[in-house]
Amino acid sequence: MANYKDIKGFHVQSLSSDPIASQVLGGAWASGGDLNTGRYQAGGAGTQTAAIIMGGGPPYTADCELYNGSAWTEVNNLPATKGAQAAGGTSTSSLTYGGYPGSGPSNVATAESWDGTNWTAVPSMNQFRGNLAGDGASNTACIAVGGFVNPPTGATAKTERYNGSSWTEVNDLNTARELLSNAGTTTASLAYGGATTTKVANTEEWNGTSWTELNDMNTARSGLGKGGTSTSALGFGGLTTTNVANTESWDGTSWTELSDLATARKQLVGAGASALSALAFGGYTTTAVANTEEFTAPSDFSQLNLGQTYFNSSSTNAFKVTEQPVPGGTWASGGNLNSAGYAGAGFGLQTAALMVGGISRTANNEEYNGTAWTEKGDLNAGRTTFSGFGTTTAGIVVGGENAPGSANIASVESWNGTSWTETGDIPATTRGMGAFGTQTSGVSAGGKAPGNSVVGTASSWDGASWTSISSLGQSRSGMGEAGTSGTNGILAGGETPPSTQYDNTETWDGSSWTEVNNLNTARAYMGSSTNTSSSQMLVFSGAPSGGSPIVANVEAWNGTSWSEVNDISTARRSSSGAGSGSAALMMAGYTGTAPSSATEEFTASLVNKTITVS
Repeated sequence: MANYKDIKGFHVQSLSSDPIASQVLGGAWASGGDLNTGRYQAGGAGTQTAAIIMGGGPPYTADCELYNGSAWTEVNNLPATKGAQAAGGTSTSSLTYGGYPGSGPSNVATAESWDGTNWTAVPSMNQFRGNLAGDGASNTACIAVGGFVNPPTGATAKTERYNGSSWTEVNDLNTARELLSNAGTTTASLAYGGATTTKVANTEEWNGTSWTELNDMNTARSGLGKGGTSTSALGFGGLTTTNVANTESWDGTSWTELSDLATARKQLVGAGASALSALAFGGYTTTAVANTEEFTAPSDFSQLNLGQTYFNSSSTNAFKVTEQPVPGGTWASGGNLNSAGYAGAGFGLQTAALMVGGISRTANNEEYNGTAWTEKGDLNAGRTTFSGFGTTTAGIVVGGENAPGSANIASVESWNGTSWTETGDIPATTRGMGAFGTQTSGVSAGGKAPGNSVVGTASSWDGASWTSISSLGQSRSGMGEAGTSGTNGILAGGETPPSTQYDNTETWDGSSWTEVNNLNTARAYMGSSTNTSSSQMLVFSGAPSGGSPIVANVEAWNGTSWSEVNDISTARRSSSGAGSGSAALMMAGYTGTAPSSATEEFTASLVNKTITVS
């Protein structure tokens, strides 16, 4: 006999735990075998199942131990006592360098090589220092980063590379610091955390030639443990104003909070092949400790997928759904533009966007890769107070004015990923219009006509020419804009100069404009998530009624109504935007005193929510 569910219906997946967004998020710390000698400020290297610790204190020692995945064993000592040094390599081929000797306040530059059995003195670094960081593939390929030089007293940015026979000075860190961590090799390395005159969260990446600033850690701290590579690293423990147990993972772009260590401690040692498998050992609580903890991410896990419905068969016994609530999204700093400005055009995705032209930027065009901005081919003619839409390889910019207060222009330029080409002009010379779509299917509507009067006229674009379409219900300029094509878009807010701001929202379906629910805050010249449908949009900041003060408010549209979400950190008007309602980008703008080069990223995370019935 057939089951009814086999004929009609669907199966709800049963899971013993909630799905997670990535493998590393499922990771947790577990106890490992204790060191034979508790210590901190030691050097260490290796993996979770094959690690080495050398030196440390107090008082500083020459003692060394090896870990086999369950227990530590005493092995041959260093040639001399040492602490606060760096180390790199493996448990059978490691190098330790710099630090403090067993007596006296001065740093040393000495280095020692481990072959799996014995230590041998090798050439010293060029700069003596302690509290430095380092890593490397073996005892013949290591990097030394930052540290503290005494005398003279001070944190250093110096970086040196060892090739098995000598140390070479290479380009400095961007931020001098001590008590930092470093994960990777001599050609691909990550430096993070540490202290200057205060604790820092700075992250820098080494490409074999120079250091580049990347996204900061979530928690600024010094004396933290490390493990992994330049694209898959862990940072754990350390000191803020107190010892912490916080653990964060690096995925090559950003840091994510994970499960904490069981024991909060500073100046601990770390090892590990990646963010999925690491080891934390030693450190200082109120005394030197011998604790060892192992971080392991599960090899099998349920992947978080938007919209999935499942039954949690653990003790919660609940039906759940995975959703992406935009109101729970947060803003974080992104890489700064090379040129500050405002009243330009932005479009694309959060991780692949263009910022084009604007006041103080003339014809400048920059591309964002999710981390940093790069100068690209300039516009043929500089312009401001205009709109654009499309992607980083296929875009359009529309109208505007050559310079503030100059005559409006009707020209349109097309972007192919490399250069801009003049294409079909819009029917009317307008500026401050709203526009959305793709390079082959778009809409431009509203704006200011010559003489500063606002209009509601609109035109559609088919990739070759413009055609007049129905006018907006409310004539206005300076609107928030979003859309996926010439048949699916939304415009919000706007103004009639000099001081009438609107909360109106209108959607376009390819044939007509429809008035829908209004914004909570009337405003003009706000940024918006340009590359999303008429059912999902963010508007951020802008000039409210009367034009002052500029607001930091952010609102999200869900296809029916607007809701307030987390504010941006710096209020700006005439900013530009890109991305979607759940992953948006805000760049440039005017703060009220100066043009901005800042970029902020909005992200709404996937969450598992219990389904309730009332």
